[in-house]
Amino acid sequence: MLLLGAGPRALLLQLAHPLVAAGVADHSDFRADPWRRLRATLRSYLTIVYGTTTAARAEIRRLNELHRSIAGSGYRARDPDLSLWVHATLVDTTIVAHDAWIEPLDRNRRARYYAETLPIGRAFGVPTDILPAHLDAFESYVEEMIAPGGPVRVSAVGRELADAVLHPPLGPIVPALAGVPPAVYSWTLWPAVGLLPEAVRIDYGFRWGPLERAGAAWLVAGWRVWRPILPPSFRQMPHALAADRRIAAGGDPQRGQ
Repeated sequence: MLLLGAGPRALLLQLAHPLVAAGVADHSDFRADPWRRLRATLRSYLTIVYGTTTAARAEIRRLNELHRSIAGSGYRARDPDLSLWVHATLVDTTIVAHDAWIEPLDRNRRARYYAETLPIGRAFGVPTDILPAHLDAFESYVEEMIAPGGPVRVSAVGRELADAVLHPPLGPIVPALAGVPPAVYSWTLWPAVGLLPEAVRIDYGFRWGPLERAGAAWLVAGWRVWRPILPPSFRQMPHALAADRRIAAGGDPQRGQ
């Protein structure tokens, strides 16, 4: 669910910001291998959220150092406003996907989750004075970003990169499948399109008719049926399982090995 739905949804939200799209286009091989960015984003975020304190701090230092050298016409990867938007897409997508595919979070759990993400935003260089201090402020920020006239407006570059997200080549992950046409499997990413805010989906020009809705609903229904049956070792990320083991052993979830 994370790889086929939430991950691509967050990527599409990031690329809907024209300056983020420009930076990705200028400084990565995203068009040829969008999986690489998705894998890198997930690996980093999971290490920071679920890893030991030492591992999380090391990953934050690595990312901040990497981003210092990324700049171009009108953008810097270390721009606090851009860092906030990228961070916000991950937080918002987690909430939206959980609500849609697992169970709706009540207001208290939602607020607690958001509060737990604040240290991550600060670690990525988002100043406290622009980082929404609580859930209500965060929701208002996201709404303002995607509202008409807001900074999130899909550019031509963003649409080009989005096509790579929704029609990714399989060769980079399974060389033997390099020749399989994207049309054979791209429908598996329809749930990600369905999770997007309607305004962003329209701005991209994505089709979202009866076929796409039915296909996405069928996939999500299948995930819901299979999820309780699968063992935790299969349905959860290794980083999360390791953190669970540390908690079960009576330790701090972010300490110990």
